Amino acid sequence: MANLSGKLDSPIFGTLGRVADELNMETYVVGGFVRDCIMHRPCVDIDIVTIGSGIELAEKVHEALGNKSSAVSVFRNFGTAMLHFTEGGKQWQLEFVGARKESYNRNSRKPVVENGSLEDDQNRRDFTINALAICLNRERFGLLLDPFDGIRDIENHIIQTPRDADITFSDDPLRMLRAIRFACQLDFSIADHTFEAIARNAHRIEIVSMERNIEEINKMILSPHPSMGFRLMDKCGLLERILPELVRLKGTESVGEKTHKDNFKHALEVLDNISKKTDNLYLRWAAILHDIGKPYCKKFDSRTGFSFHGHELKGSRMVRHIFKRLRLPLNDKMKYVEKLVSLHLRPIVLAEDVVTDSAVRRLVFDAGEDIDDLITLCQADITSKNYNKVRQYMHNFEIVKRKIVEIEEKDRIRNFQPPVSGEDIMEMYDVSPCREIGVIKTRIKDAILDGLIPNEREAALELMHAEAEKLGLKRR
Repeated sequence: MANLSGKLDSPIFGTLGRVADELNMETYVVGGFVRDCIMHRPCVDIDIVTIGSGIELAEKVHEALGNKSSAVSVFRNFGTAMLHFTEGGKQWQLEFVGARKESYNRNSRKPVVENGSLEDDQNRRDFTINALAICLNRERFGLLLDPFDGIRDIENHIIQTPRDADITFSDDPLRMLRAIRFACQLDFSIADHTFEAIARNAHRIEIVSMERNIEEINKMILSPHPSMGFRLMDKCGLLERILPELVRLKGTESVGEKTHKDNFKHALEVLDNISKKTDNLYLRWAAILHDIGKPYCKKFDSRTGFSFHGHELKGSRMVRHIFKRLRLPLNDKMKYVEKLVSLHLRPIVLAEDVVTDSAVRRLVFDAGEDIDDLITLCQADITSKNYNKVRQYMHNFEIVKRKIVEIEEKDRIRNFQPPVSGEDIMEMYDVSPCREIGVIKTRIKDAILDGLIPNEREAALELMHAEAEKLGLKRR
């Protein structure tokens, strides 16, 4: 058996081993930390399994660490404890649990738990690459226990279950999404027999709370190649059960020589393009959903071919329903995605035509602080295989971006606040809230956005007086 003591160079492992020996507890570091050490990936989350009470071990380790650690968080119902501490400039998180074995009821992913051996604990792990354990006790410090050839699977970049895959996924269906998430994060392949078991058990995902599902999906979306996750979810039948709106984008249609692209493939291309530019989770969600309204807006004209007019507005209206079902936040993050979906065609239209100051002002006014993210989304949305067309678009986008900077410096349109308020109008004309105030404010706003007057109070007041006179308002 291999010895990986060289991987355990942080003093915390010596402390863990010493305390475990004092308590006469067989203790191991297991799971993701071991996998990531072998793969030379950074990891500060350490899972500790002991033959005995994980809570008792955590409390004694806390005492040994002194002021380096925070208080122990104990979860007695689950027999686990959590400890945070700082060492070598790193913020570490340790989770302690006693070795256990599990059995499942078919209608729940919550297991019946009993005390067990290390072998029992490794048997309950989701994948072979997460079933590795390194002993921390002094006599066997650094000894690797790898009963399912997890090292081989790491070397071959394979994800598979340590025991019968159908049992693994039926017992805890969340593991199906975890398999796909690990494939995305690690750039691994899922073993054929394991993936086939996911497809057979896809219906079991319905017993998992959407909060847990979306936690895994968000991790997929934040991976370097998130399209892999959606393709795998689609292939095994999970996507239809979780995000059917995306599945409806699949396929092309042809009438004579007129055809349209596969909008599912396009959405995933846009997502990958975005992932190269930002780790903003909700900008990536906007990429996934930007064309979600297309199936509902598709029309065919024998002269012009297929069109999807209004899909950006339809898609924007669908965002709330999708976020609510997926248990995503229904706050400013959702509104941000709604806004980007509704506006995602506007910069592209500008990039296709003459870029006027007025059009740019109105775009900046509508997008506000999110204008830069909107431009990023629109650039990612250009997936044409026509090199010259892409080059022209990107050139025009640069013109639009320069215009935005110039106009923002001159007119301060981003997060626009009118130079004249409704209160100003009421005070100067001694009127109560009324329709005329809204008319005047709209005309001032439009005049600024159209470049007819500068975004300055003196010019706005002059226009206010002219418009008030037309509406029959008398100054005090």
